[in-house]
Amino acid sequence: MTGEFRMSERGDLTPLDIRYQEFRQGLRGYSVAEVREYLGRVADVQTALIEENERLRSHIRELEAELAKSREGEAELKRAVVAAERIAREIKAQAEREAELIKRETESERQAALQELIDQMKRIKADIEQVRNERDLFVGQFRALLEGYMSSLDRFKR
Repeated sequence: MTGEFRMSERGDLTPLDIRYQEFRQGLRGYSVAEVREYLGRVADVQTALIEENERLRSHIRELEAELAKSREGEAELKRAVVAAERIAREIKAQAEREAELIKRETESERQAALQELIDQMKRIKADIEQVRNERDLFVGQFRALLEGYMSSLDRFKR
């Protein structure tokens, strides 16, 4: 294969292609040992670069995976925050409904108690009126009785 450039099947120039490249010899050509040494160093540098490139690609894949997980976590966190806000709104609305219900029940109980007091006052006033009437009746009857006795006494005296 002398004189042709070696290349991998993918068309890339690999460190092995560099290391084992054959050159035709011409008059006053380069020193074969120096060319081999130089190609060896170039192959070593390329090997290091390929390894570094692969390490960096692997690191990029790891970082992309971490980023994807972080994005998933962020999305889950956003969903959790939205759910928490929704739940908080629902709890607040439920508490407001319960507070309104308690307020209405309390107002209803207050109205019932007030009406009971009003009814009780009416009964007491009616009882007082009845007692007054009975007193007036008693006083009238007692007066009549006393006047009857007085009249009898006056007749008896005469």
